[in-house]
Amino acid sequence: MLGLKLATDPRWAQLVETNIEEILTDHAWCEQKAATNAITIISLNSEHVDLVTALLKLAQEELTHFQMVHDIIKKRGYTLGRERKDSYVNELFRVRMKGGSRQQSLVDRLLFSAMIEARSCERFKVLSENIKDEELAKFYRELMISEADHYTTFLGFARKYGTGLDVDKQWKELLVEEAKIIQNYGKSEAIHG
Repeated sequence: MLGLKLATDPRWAQLVETNIEEILTDHAWCEQKAATNAITIISLNSEHVDLVTALLKLAQEELTHFQMVHDIIKKRGYTLGRERKDSYVNELFRVRMKGGSRQQSLVDRLLFSAMIEARSCERFKVLSENIKDEELAKFYRELMISEADHYTTFLGFARKYGTGLDVDKQWKELLVEEAKIIQNYGKSEAIHG
């Protein structure tokens, strides 16, 4: 369904289990950034009522996820660490965001967002199926479903607002580029790391 070209090695979950506090902190900040991204798209494209309506809901869900992760951090006696740089997202941003017309910029941002949601969904699936911590396995299974919905939301709007552009070709190209990027990750206790 996601079309990702390179799957995450399930052994990544074992690495994550060596530092649960770190993965939770990284995950919390990923959720915050996802909410901020949705708000940014809204602010730049406020004339699209359906897009605004859908992304307001999505941003609220992302903030709810941030709160859920923060609640787990507190419950386990951990501390939410400082915001982390997400090198994967930064590399993907440089590949996808090329400028051009306002329409192309919107499509670029939507495809970029869809890709991040797709990879997050895939990583949550790996965690839900491979982590020994039952509470977190269940938690990541639930979030995987939400991320899949976010992925389809962004991709659907890219296709809707990409009239006259070959959005499917751009998406396929991004999938190839993302595979090149992600092959350098999966070696740290981070959602995209």
